[in-house]
Amino acid sequence: AAYGACQNLVATVARKPSVSELSALDNATAGFLAAFFSSFTLCPTELIKCKLQALREVQQNNLKPGEKVPKVSPWKLTRQILRTEGIPGMFRGLTSTFAREMPGYFFFFGGYEASRDLMAEPGQSKDDIGPLKTMVAGAVGGVALWTAIFPADVIKSRIQVQSLRLSMTQVGVEIFRKEGLMAFYNGLQPTIVRTIPATAVLFVVYEYSKKLMTELFV
Repeated sequence: AAYGACQNLVATVARKPSVSELSALDNATAGFLAAFFSSFTLCPTELIKCKLQALREVQQNNLKPGEKVPKVSPWKLTRQILRTEGIPGMFRGLTSTFAREMPGYFFFFGGYEASRDLMAEPGQSKDDIGPLKTMVAGAVGGVALWTAIFPADVIKSRIQVQSLRLSMTQVGVEIFRKEGLMAFYNGLQPTIVRTIPATAVLFVVYEYSKKLMTELFV
């Protein structure tokens, strides 16, 4: 929803008659803007997810023989954060979420739309390139997204899991000083392997759902 609204905004500012006339750069800009708004809902949910994962790992490492891992629900953890830190505590890591999501979705939608443009035959609309090429374009967008944002994602996770009050820059410098450059890309390869089929299918479903909705309601 945010992406579609931002596409309309970019089309208005760029004086394009419709969103179908937007260039790859225009769509990348729309993705960049949409990520700003989505970050406000994404940050609290990722905060809870990261803290739960870290908490379970700590509990498992400290278990005595025969003991079971105590269950901590997302709601219980949310109440605990609100009680100890208030509403601002739910948005710890928001700046790093912006730094990850906004450039990430610039490359995500930019890579996808640019790939569709490149794969369209002369005189062919990029909307008519077919499911296979759409899947390839979606995979390119997913790889571009994670390659661009992975260092920011590592920093964001450290800030949220460890409840750090340091800035994103300070945490990044600390990681680089203690663990080296490759620490920012630890886990990138399996993430890319996972995202290729996911984003390939995502965009095929998105494009064909959009076509169906257009035929039914426009």
